[in-house]
Order: sequence, then structure tokens, then C-alpha cells
Amino acid sequence: MYSIRDIIKKSFLEGYSATDISIKTVVVSLLITAVIAFYIFMLYRVMCRKTFYSKTFNISLVGVALITAAIIVTIQSSIVVSLGMVGALSIVRFRTAVKEPMDLMFLFWSISTGIMCGAGFAEFAIALALILTLVVVMLNLIPVAKAPLILIVNADNIDSESSILEAVRECAPYFQVKARNMTADSLDMTIEVRSKQGSELVRRVMSVEGVKGASLLAHDGEVTF
Repeated sequence: MYSIRDIIKKSFLEGYSATDISIKTVVVSLLITAVIAFYIFMLYRVMCRKTFYSKTFNISLVGVALITAAIIVTIQSSIVVSLGMVGALSIVRFRTAVKEPMDLMFLFWSISTGIMCGAGFAEFAIALALILTLVVVMLNLIPVAKAPLILIVNADNIDSESSILEAVRECAPYFQVKARNMTADSLDMTIEVRSKQGSELVRRVMSVEGVKGASLLAHDGEVTF
């Protein structure tokens, strides 16, 4: 005859008993994870827009997916092991900042793939890979407006502003003066312009009397309008 205390004790100990996981299950989970992680590796290589492509970061995406899958498989074998891993991982601190939002998405994708494959839901990981690729490619194809140019003009005649703006108006349908710096005998202007005739614009401005220098700058930024 078991008492209530013995029943609770027995249930508690049985809940912490280890579950045997075959080598075949582990290998299959890791192989599927590796295939999907390699797909993530290739997609990141194609879609990376950074000035300097980081191959080490891309390789780490594959490693993170495999490590996560291995941890999830191990956690399933025993609750005691899972509690120990949670305690060990809770003291780990990563101080490397991820500056690119796209990098953060790929990193989270790798972790999610490892979790799903390790938990035995590889079909969800495959579906995620296909749907996420379709969505990201479609959103990437949406055109964005071209960012405006910055025209910097240096003149040794403080009365040249009206002539400079008139020259700009001839080549740029839109322009806006962003800054003026004027001294007793010089004028510096910063003008935001939208023009497809960059070379002609600089020539027109340089032809204005009193202008001694003109620079047209572009950047890689994106705008939504």
C-alpha cells in the first residue's frame, strides 16, 4: 500500500528519468539541420548588401544552427541535463553588437532552424525556409526612390547665391538649401538636389561668376518615397 508521499516521490523521480535517444535520431537531425543551414549560408551570400561581406559571420550561421540542434536533442534526453544546460547557458554573455537588421534576421533564422530540427519538426523548418525566402525576395524587389544628392558650392563672391540657385534650377527639378556659411568675402552653400544630370549640374554651377569650387556627393542610403 503506497502512501500519497510515496506516490508523489515516485512520480517525481520518474519525471527526471533519462530517455534514450538513438544515434540514428541524432545523426538525422543534425544532417537535416546542416542541409537547411547550408541553404541559409547560400541565401545570405546572395542577399548580403554590406560593403564588406563577412564570410566568418556566414559560417557562424551554420555553426549556430547545428549547435542549437544538438542542444535541443540533448535536452530531450533528460530533464536534469536540460536544467543543467539552462543554468550553464544563462551565464553566457555576448557583447558583439549586430548592427545590420538583415544579419539579425539570419541569425534568428539559424537559431530557429536548430530548435525545430532538434525537436523533430524538420518539416516546419523546411516550410519556414521556403516561405521566408519567397517573402524576403519579393520585399527586396519592391523599388525605392533614389536618395537625393548633396551639392557643395564654394564662392568668393557673397552676392553669387541667386546666380548659383538659378544654375541649379536649370538641371534639378527639386532642390533645397540646407546650409549657408558666409564670411566677409566668401560663401559656402550646401544644397540638396534631385537630378539625373549630375555632370551638367556641376558645370553650370562652375560657370557662375565667383564660384571657385563645386562638389556633388551621393550616398548609398534608401528612402521610402
